[in-house]
Amino acid sequence: MSAGRIPRILSIAGTDPTGGAGIQADLKSIAAAGGYGMAVVTALVAQNTRGVRSVHTPPVAFLREQLEAVSDDVGIDAVKIGMLGSADVIQAVDDWLAALEVPAVVLDPVMIATSGDRLLDAGAEAALRQLLHRVDLVTPNLPELAVLVQEPVAESWERALAQGEQLSAAYAVKVLVKGGHLAGDSCPDALVDAAAAHPLVLQVRAPRVDTFNTHGTGCSMSAAMATYYARTGRWDLALTATKDWLQEALAYADELDVGAGHGPVHHFHGMWARGLEPAAALERAPEPVQAALLEPVLGVEPAGPHTAALWEQTAAARADIDGLDFVRDLGSGDLDRSVFDAYLTQDALYLRGYARALSRASELAPNLAEQMFWAEAAYGALASEMDLHTSWLTETGAAGRAVPPGPVTSGYVEHLLGLPGGAGPEGSRGNYEYERLVGAVLPCFWIYADVGCRLSEANHSGHPYARWLATYSDRVFMESTVSAVRILETVLDRSTARARRIICEAFKESTHREYEFFAAGTAQSSPSPRHRSG
Repeated sequence: MSAGRIPRILSIAGTDPTGGAGIQADLKSIAAAGGYGMAVVTALVAQNTRGVRSVHTPPVAFLREQLEAVSDDVGIDAVKIGMLGSADVIQAVDDWLAALEVPAVVLDPVMIATSGDRLLDAGAEAALRQLLHRVDLVTPNLPELAVLVQEPVAESWERALAQGEQLSAAYAVKVLVKGGHLAGDSCPDALVDAAAAHPLVLQVRAPRVDTFNTHGTGCSMSAAMATYYARTGRWDLALTATKDWLQEALAYADELDVGAGHGPVHHFHGMWARGLEPAAALERAPEPVQAALLEPVLGVEPAGPHTAALWEQTAAARADIDGLDFVRDLGSGDLDRSVFDAYLTQDALYLRGYARALSRASELAPNLAEQMFWAEAAYGALASEMDLHTSWLTETGAAGRAVPPGPVTSGYVEHLLGLPGGAGPEGSRGNYEYERLVGAVLPCFWIYADVGCRLSEANHSGHPYARWLATYSDRVFMESTVSAVRILETVLDRSTARARRIICEAFKESTHREYEFFAAGTAQSSPSPRHRSG
């Protein structure tokens, strides 16, 4: 799909006259995620927030006419499939898909009623299993996942992930494993692909929302996944964006007063609260991370319990950075220009080594999503940031001078790359090299963004360093930081105790070196505390 064009998403599903589930929920989700929604009706359902009363299935021939009416006239960027109901209906959809080239097909297998009753007979279940070979992503809840792998319903997240991998391997399909049916304060979701080097491609968690209004969450999530994939071309970005959007829709669901049973989620809360996305934003590459994540003024929030603990353990070191003369003077505009130029020269030298570390992380990454993220970050360090450094230094006549890296710069780079001069050699070139690298490079994202959010508040058009301060709060960089923190959380979550220790030590060491780097910018370069808290 060309960048900037609004994706055209087709929902094939049943109806819900109260608007909380089925094609009504799909169309709202597609619109909220930035797509143009279309719908083909498989079943007319008399239902409300309390339950289903009856179902009328139109003739299969009419279903085929609906499908052909859409595909004969409109390009389709993604298809979301929901309620199908019978073997004949499933076969009609299967045949229609076989004759088309649809970029992405998402199947939400509606198989189990809330009561626990099976909604499909044996013939329909067999047809649905065949349809799995035709789709790109399947999004079952845990009871449906259990039926598809013919096992008892998973009672733990680990068992759910194992069933997801089993289903993925059996049908060569990506699986969205959803933890909403599990007990606990956290609600995890995971993208599983048995064909990937690391089957657990991406895992995201969010606090469980205390609400009775959860009607249509499965429909809404699968429709949003289809739309965000059509916008970004990446399932991992589709999941993070969908998770953020649905979390907000659940959090504000109680604002709606719809029905006396399980009400719907608030599909449009974010859009109504923040306004429609401006046309200029649609002309850029789609932005998979929602603005709600970036609202905290004082930095990017932790992505889960592991990153929250690590962020707390480095609080003292981060407070010391805020207290440095260099940081205070940069914010106020009182920083001497020659001091800033010297800092920028060392920063440009550092970025070359930093890019090497990011490239190495991309080389070692266990899955495509993380590999692509680190590769893009390495390119950004060399291209975008180096260009800004060079242009700034050229204006002051400081560019082109043969300045060697200072000891702080060299030490930081050696630490990132796991060279002998760097601290914490465990994991540098061993079994945990990737894990150590992730911990080591993250402070350059997270602490830079954390300090930058506060510095950007002091920015104004007359500020002598206005252009530089603006880079701290740049939306693309902030979103990259959000993604990096999520990857750190995922890596910590899937790691052994020993690997977690190596990651945390690398993160804390880099935090200390971030302090030293800022401190080296001025005369305040005396040895700093080691900040080995936690």
